[in-house]
Amino acid sequence: MKITVINGTEKHGVTYRLKEMFLAEFKNRAAITEYYLPKDCPNFCSGCLSCTRKGETACKDAEYIGRIEKSLLEADLIVMTSPAYVFHTTGAMKVFLDHFAYRWMPHRPAPEMFGKRAVIIAQCLGAGAKSAARDIKHSLSWWGISKIGIFTGALMRDIVWDKLTEKKQAELTRGINKLSQKFAHLDYTKPAHTNLFTKIKFSFCRIIQQSLHKNDSEYLDGKYWAEQGWLGRGRPWK
Repeated sequence: MKITVINGTEKHGVTYRLKEMFLAEFKNRAAITEYYLPKDCPNFCSGCLSCTRKGETACKDAEYIGRIEKSLLEADLIVMTSPAYVFHTTGAMKVFLDHFAYRWMPHRPAPEMFGKRAVIIAQCLGAGAKSAARDIKHSLSWWGISKIGIFTGALMRDIVWDKLTEKKQAELTRGINKLSQKFAHLDYTKPAHTNLFTKIKFSFCRIIQQSLHKNDSEYLDGKYWAEQGWLGRGRPWK
């Protein structure tokens, strides 16, 4: 089994600790590859649209993005972590997600993503963890992932684990362990179920791509969909 982890910060704080608790259930049976942002994806997306118009290898940061994408596509489970910064995910995580715009369903989604499972771990001092998790879930769902587990922790008093009350530590530990056990007992030899909402989004994108491909057979996204067989009866979850 392979797990790819995208850490939204290089800081080893509460989010890091929760992530380590989650992974403990998998340590003896999974090959775990971790990336830390911004170190492993250091540059902003410039909005040049090269990835969508010319292909992902035309991105100025293809060296970083290609390496991480390969790991994501090979993974059986994707884990993404981020503390909440002003009610949203970290800037480094947003930069990372921006780089993968070409993998959104309206462009060139990877067929492997439709059978994957993912977990999002977010926490915050007070409110904000849920909205930070939604930032990440939004991209994952448009990549084609249906099975997404989410843990959000509200710390309330401090952002240092050792300064949290024993009650709060126990509460966070129970929550993350419950999610870990749930995902540890899944059958990763079979692809995850693609839900109806994902199929509906795919269908709308398919209609758009059919029209684009009809008007211009060399248009990159439409050509990709045609090559995948998705403009006909083929579907990434079959």
